[in-house]
Amino acid sequence: MNIKKISEVIGTKVYTDTGEFFGEVKEANLSENKVDGWRIKVKGSVISLIGGAKGVIIPHQFVKAIGDIFIISKTTLPSAEEEGEVLSEDLI
Repeated sequence: MNIKKISEVIGTKVYTDTGEFFGEVKEANLSENKVDGWRIKVKGSVISLIGGAKGVIIPHQFVKAIGDIFIISKTTLPSAEEEGEVLSEDLI
């Protein structure tokens, strides 16, 4: 198993499991010294799928792989109606 520091993951490009470019990792959300979720700055055509938001928080359990890139499950992406997970521009 290859272990990475969180600081090495910041800025990593994020893709969906269907191969679409999604954005890049901005920071990790920690809870009790464990990664709880990832703050992703959304880029490209995926912005329209999530209601024009500039960023989202993806729970860690929906990350399929972390290496040179992040791979997340597209079926778990928040929709425009799920306001709790969508970030405003000032948070990005």
